[in-house]
Amino acid sequence: MKDIIRADQVQVELGGKKVLEDITFTVPGGEVTGIIGPNGAGKTTFLRAALGLVPISKGRLEVFGVPVERLREVRPRIGYMPQRQSFERRFPLSAADVVAGGLLTPETMLSRIPGKDEKIRTALHFVGMENYYRRPFQDLSGGEQQRILLARSLVRQPELLMLDEPNAGLDFPAQQSFTELIQSLKRDKGLTILLVSHDLVSVASAADQLVCINRTMHIHGLPVDVLHSPCLDEAYRCQFDLLSTLGKGGGSS
Repeated sequence: MKDIIRADQVQVELGGKKVLEDITFTVPGGEVTGIIGPNGAGKTTFLRAALGLVPISKGRLEVFGVPVERLREVRPRIGYMPQRQSFERRFPLSAADVVAGGLLTPETMLSRIPGKDEKIRTALHFVGMENYYRRPFQDLSGGEQQRILLARSLVRQPELLMLDEPNAGLDFPAQQSFTELIQSLKRDKGLTILLVSHDLVSVASAADQLVCINRTMHIHGLPVDVLHSPCLDEAYRCQFDLLSTLGKGGGSS
């Protein structure tokens, strides 16, 4: 299948500082691509750049063949699950209410959404939560909440799914269950999935390819090759070297 995302020497600057530079890789259609790296490496920044939420300062970044500067043209084809959110307890939401939030756009805010209930139920079915329609979201376990949030990102039936640290805060059984769900979505729905995580084990078990980032791209390839590459050690060592320098009173420029 053709590439869904193409990054060519992408650079991102935030607050006048380079957060990412020289990021070059592709995300093939129908595959799971995992972006890994230590905390603060720029993984989420790349995801946000691919969503058009932060500008790139150099290079080219395309989604469905469209430059991210014109992402509005293809946005309905993209589902996004940000890092785990909190919901205000004083305003209790049902699982269906949370999923319905994924249908809201500037165009639909003040209008009735055709087939809204069916779309919500279909999304819940995708993640195995069809019987949780009326359950209070706050009463669910962490793993169940993650599945509801995933349903929210699937409610418009996207072709590309972007997930930011979906396993964060989950216990090991819930992580395994969520990883199996991601694999089933790729297999049964033909989704292309871009998955950001600092958890090497879980993302490697789900991904067809891995991209290791720590400000720049250190390695890109099959999970087995990436996990056994000295480039992976170097990517994580960069963070430890910086912390060591800071601990001795040094700084970075």
